[in-house]
Amino acid sequence: MKLTTLTKVATDSRLPLLLSLARSFVTPLYRAAFLTGALSSGVLQRLSGSGADAETLADALGVTDDRRLLRAWLDVGVRLGELTVDTGTYRLKSRTAKALALPRNDTVAAALEEVVRFHLPVLLNGPAMLQHGQRLTMADQDGAIIARSSQVVQPFVEEAIERAVDPAAPLRLLEIGCGSGDYVRYAATVNPRLTALAVDYQAEVAQEAAANIAGWGLSDRVEVRHADVRELDVEPQFDLITMHNNIYYFPVEERTKLLEQARSLLAPGGRLLLTTSCRGGNLSMEVLSLWFEFADFGGSLPEATELADQMRSAGFGEVEVRRLIPGEQFCAFVAGNSRERTA
Repeated sequence: MKLTTLTKVATDSRLPLLLSLARSFVTPLYRAAFLTGALSSGVLQRLSGSGADAETLADALGVTDDRRLLRAWLDVGVRLGELTVDTGTYRLKSRTAKALALPRNDTVAAALEEVVRFHLPVLLNGPAMLQHGQRLTMADQDGAIIARSSQVVQPFVEEAIERAVDPAAPLRLLEIGCGSGDYVRYAATVNPRLTALAVDYQAEVAQEAAANIAGWGLSDRVEVRHADVRELDVEPQFDLITMHNNIYYFPVEERTKLLEQARSLLAPGGRLLLTTSCRGGNLSMEVLSLWFEFADFGGSLPEATELADQMRSAGFGEVEVRRLIPGEQFCAFVAGNSRERTA
């Protein structure tokens, strides 16, 4: 290198900035993107254990296009430190890659996919979307990934269900936004005399929930419908209505009316159990809130006091708010149908 070139580099502030960005931001982003692609395609799972060569992997993935590109993609994974290759056989290298490939860590893997596929784009594209009057739609989200990632809070939601469900008395449950059906299933295990109607706005999610309910042998106790609760026309027969991790799918200004509709479906003395992340939690939840603010169908995560006030405005009484995760703004709201219904 010429002395003049070295002098230019030494006095140029851009190179240190570029190196700092690469070390602190670019490489971690590349790693997260590679791991997400490897997870969603099944590569990570197939390389777990003894690994595979590129041709075997291509056969397993059904790759019919230029297989040289798959090898080039795998080689970038090697450069990133997520994979290793020896005599043509690729294996998982990093502790993170090995952990994410384990079935027991599927919830964490789905959380990573959610961040990369949904959270990052709203940060990247937010200003441009506003410039062009664009909004996110339900099609910009993958219900299956969301259902899997939300299971990270499952133990805390199950505790709230245990508190709300009488284990002995006959109980009729309505679950709004049933997702995979896991929480309906858990309520049914807490109370063997429980029967339920589970509804979900997304057709493919409701279809998966119905298949799960059948697989669990609960079809005689649980009915699953593809339905919008705001248009649900059933008798006010339910002893308990549950909503888990989905209040932000509804615009803030529509939530009181939604809660009024839920209350109209409760039998006298019935209760509502609602669990949700609230504003003021960790950064990931704040970005999730931002995503729903940019959506054409939802709204921000609620403030805990705001949501409690909306419940009271909808006619609920005895509203109780309890934090489920110490140090986090993940809360359970329990409200009773203690007032007379309006005409």
